[in-house]
Amino acid sequence: MTKNVKELFDLSGRTAIVTGGSRGIGKEMAEALAEAGANLMLCARRAEWLEETVNEFREKGFAVEGVVADVSQQEQVEAVVTATVTRYGGVDILINNAGVSWGAMPEEMPLDKWKKVLDVNLTGCFLMAQAVGREMLKKNSGSIINIASISGITSSANGPFYAGYVASKAGLIGLTRELAASWGRRGIRVNAIAPGFFHSRLADSVIDIYERSIQENNVIPRIGDEGELKGVTVFLASDASSYITGQTIAVDGGMTV
Repeated sequence: MTKNVKELFDLSGRTAIVTGGSRGIGKEMAEALAEAGANLMLCARRAEWLEETVNEFREKGFAVEGVVADVSQQEQVEAVVTATVTRYGGVDILINNAGVSWGAMPEEMPLDKWKKVLDVNLTGCFLMAQAVGREMLKKNSGSIINIASISGITSSANGPFYAGYVASKAGLIGLTRELAASWGRRGIRVNAIAPGFFHSRLADSVIDIYERSIQENNVIPRIGDEGELKGVTVFLASDASSYITGQTIAVDGGMTV
């Protein structure tokens, strides 16, 4: 029987892991999933931020737990998944959001910074998808959402210059396609969101470079507002997108048009 629209977007009874879920757009996306009915497992590297967000969400009546973890470390990734399965019985949704950046001209980029960015932004996403995918394959069902960036699609001669970050996000878009192709016939959908510029701890350092240009040239002439990633997150996590996989959706006010 065909579901109505409210049923299509309903996440009641489902469980989501959100990496980098304690602040910024990760927190916003986690809140969206909880508002749609999902149980949450948040993971982040900083215990103080994680604890604050978990407490805030519990005050709102959300079912939420938190685990301190560095997604570039395989054993810590596996601990997050184990804790989630133990607490909630399984995993239905993964938001691969944890990320870091480092700005420098390519000729000056320190190798250790390059490796750190790739380890977290790309390898970390693979490790999480691999560990969560193993659980999803047990029931042939699940939705993985990788948080890429428009920097993985387009660059500018005016900067900012952050080769490792750009490479990691372009790689994540490719990984999204490959995981979708690998697991699609086994019930797992894998898509990506490529945000434009939204205020966050990671982005605020470069928004000043772009804001005037965005106001002058963007199809929607402004920085993204808080809450404008909620809809696409719930859409891709829910049955509303049940025939969509391997796609990257840019949420950028038309910047990449």
